[in-house]
Amino acid sequence: MPSFDVVSELNTQEVRNAIGNTDKEIATRFDFKGSDITVELNDKAKTITITADNELQVDNVFAILEKQLIKRGVDLQTLDPQDKAQSGKHSKQIINLKDGLDSDNAKKISKALKESDLKVSASIQGDKVRISDKKRDNLQQAMAFLKEKSFGIPLQFNNFKD
Repeated sequence: MPSFDVVSELNTQEVRNAIGNTDKEIATRFDFKGSDITVELNDKAKTITITADNELQVDNVFAILEKQLIKRGVDLQTLDPQDKAQSGKHSKQIINLKDGLDSDNAKKISKALKESDLKVSASIQGDKVRISDKKRDNLQQAMAFLKEKSFGIPLQFNNFKD
């Protein structure tokens, strides 16, 4: 029986590349000259930390980072920016990265498919939702349906079996 998996995976290599490009752009910009600005990725905690001299610079660096992520093909729905914090003479912002499909979002996807007119079956299997049906056309309709819905996370479709 044909099936495919719905997952939400973060390409951390592309995030690293975007941070590297952000660092390069910061080094060449005149308005950041002489400023102490860092952009760091913590792979284990899945966070990006932006540190700068003031909040305006943090906002500008965040905008540069977003632009670089878009260029690298990383969906901005993976970003979960936290409130800025002032510590001493530096401003800091932590951005959490959403990676993987948690059980709440998996349930939302499954429920949305059941409430739709599509007659596909969805089963939650760990960090993915497997959708199956007898006809490939129904699976393609399910993909289109999920693409137009917004769940607050980027969705990818893989492991298509015929």
